[in-house]
Amino acid sequence: MASRSRHFFHHRLHSLLGLVPVGLFLLFHLTANYQATKGPEAYNEAVALIEKLPFVLALEFVLIYIPLLFHAIYGLYIAFQAKHNVGNFGYFRNHMFLWQRITGIITLIFVAWHVWETRVQKALGAEVNFDMMANILSNPVMVVFYTIGILSAVFHLSNGIWSFLVHWGITVGPRSQRVATYFTMGVFVVVSFIGLRAMAAFIQ
Repeated sequence: MASRSRHFFHHRLHSLLGLVPVGLFLLFHLTANYQATKGPEAYNEAVALIEKLPFVLALEFVLIYIPLLFHAIYGLYIAFQAKHNVGNFGYFRNHMFLWQRITGIITLIFVAWHVWETRVQKALGAEVNFDMMANILSNPVMVVFYTIGILSAVFHLSNGIWSFLVHWGITVGPRSQRVATYFTMGVFVVVSFIGLRAMAAFIQ
């Protein structure tokens, strides 16, 4: 009983942290990157404004890295423990369940690489600005990698919203869950556009 209760708590916490603060940070990050569509100066100003926040490093660890680490570790546990029934049933939600796990792993790899290319390099003395991102995306392989990474992260968030609503008892019946499906599909389309449009602005 205690083990089941602990698993229930961890599952809910995993779902909550995926939305707040990790999901909100993704939206904020992509919106900030979208400033690149207005030109290098607008993007650099947005980055400089974020860097000027008081205790920015502490905020990053408390509000981003630690919640993300828990969400990632427990998410991997779920991914490798879960039994997928896509081959047996093929229902829409089974497919979404499977893709949620696949995109979670892809997103984890993408985020780790992105942090290495930006935040770690900044700690080593590099400057995070428009030119840094333009240089990264000057490689066609990186364009493909970032495209897959952005779409995976946005899908994981969008479908994660649907799971959050179910796990927290907000959408209980079939009708409310169907409405939530349409809503999260809309979130995926809109946020994917923002992310990919922002990425395209760095490609010279």
